[in-house]
Amino acid sequence: MQKRVVGVKFQKSGRMYYFDALGYDIQVGMDVIVQTSSGQDYGRVVMGPKMISTKDFKEEIFPVIRVASPEDTQKNNELKASVGEAFEVFERCAAKHRLNMKLIDVSPTFDGRKIIFFYTADGRVDFRDLVRDLASHFKARIELRQIGVRDEARKYGSIGICGRKCCCANWINDIVPVTIQMAKDQNLSLNATKISGVCGKLLCCLKFEHDYYKELSKKMPKVGSR
Repeated sequence: MQKRVVGVKFQKSGRMYYFDALGYDIQVGMDVIVQTSSGQDYGRVVMGPKMISTKDFKEEIFPVIRVASPEDTQKNNELKASVGEAFEVFERCAAKHRLNMKLIDVSPTFDGRKIIFFYTADGRVDFRDLVRDLASHFKARIELRQIGVRDEARKYGSIGICGRKCCCANWINDIVPVTIQMAKDQNLSLNATKISGVCGKLLCCLKFEHDYYKELSKKMPKVGSR
C-alpha cells in the first residue's frame, strides 16, 4: 500500500517526520497542524508530497490535520512566548525539591495537552514530586527527558572551530555515534582539542566525512610506495 506523504520538522535542527498529506495541496515552506502520538502539533513542511510504500515504515504515519491558518500561527507564537514562564516555574520547583537539573528546552504541544521539558543532569534524578508540581501548575501532561551534552549543544547552537554554525544545530537530522577510529582513518591529529566540538565530544563532521576518506584511501598508494 502506498501513501502520499510530506516531510515535516518541528524545529529547524530537528529530525524530519513523515505525515499523511491526505488530499491537501501542500508545498515546501508551508506551516501545518499535524496529529502526533503526543497530540496535535505545529510544524513546517520541508519535503513536498511524494508517494511511499507503507512497508518501509514500522511506525504509524499520522495525518496532516490542516494547513495552518493565521490564527494557528498566532497561537503557536503565543506558545513560544510562554516558554519563558515555563523555565521560571521549572527552576523554582526543582530548587524546592533540591534537584540538581539544568533545564535546556521546553516544548509544549500545539493543543496544550502536553509539555516536554528537556534537561541535563549528572546521573539519574527522582523527579516524581517535580512532575506532580508541574502538572498541577500547568494543568497538562508533563514529560521530562534527560539529554546528553551533544543534544544540549544542538539545542543552543554555537560556532564550531571551523568558524561555521555547528552541524548538529544547522542541518544534521539525527545525532549518530562518532569514534576515535574515524579520526585515525582520516589521518588526523589525535589532540582532543583539535577533534572535539563545543560540546566536548568528537566532531560530528568526523562521521559524515568518514565514508569518503575510507573510499579515497583505497585508491591512494600506500606509505612508502614509489
